[in-house]
Amino acid sequence: MTPMRFLGKIVRLQIQPTRLKHGEGEGRVYSPEALMTAQKLALTGAGACSVAADGISTIDIHNSSHPNTRNHGANALSFAFTSHYSAMQARFGDHLGIGCAGENILIEAEQVISLKQVARGVAIETTQGRVALGNVIVATPCNSFSKYALRASSATPADVKEALQFLDQGMRGYYCQLAGDLPATVMLGDRVFAI
Repeated sequence: MTPMRFLGKIVRLQIQPTRLKHGEGEGRVYSPEALMTAQKLALTGAGACSVAADGISTIDIHNSSHPNTRNHGANALSFAFTSHYSAMQARFGDHLGIGCAGENILIEAEQVISLKQVARGVAIETTQGRVALGNVIVATPCNSFSKYALRASSATPADVKEALQFLDQGMRGYYCQLAGDLPATVMLGDRVFAI
């Protein structure tokens, strides 16, 4: 059995209570303003919701129980790495703030993490035990996020294509699903390993 490889600690947890893309067609724009950070996230097979100190929780729009869900079956949960943001900022600029792509779990890492490195899933060590996330796939970037990265709502098709190619292959992050039936809670500082 291959030993698990340490990837990093969770440094940001967040949810999208509403859509981050607004408008229609070519006029659609991406805005990360609605993102809400959290100290804890409750994870279920349906997706994520924040766990606030006052007991109030907010459901992520990719959770299949959200009234306006954007869940398409494989995108209930998502994670990304700080190293990917460093690469995106080097390419596009500092306006691509940490977490702006909207992933639920952001993991501190020194190097870009490829799909091959996390394809078997990741395990998060929590105070209650280990939480496994599986069915990892690339979170394919969209035109709206690419134009946001370019800071150009009217970017040329060639510029958008080049941005899409750079942001693909996991640069923009990964979608995943909770492995198993039991709900779990993850917190800032939890350690994450490649399975």
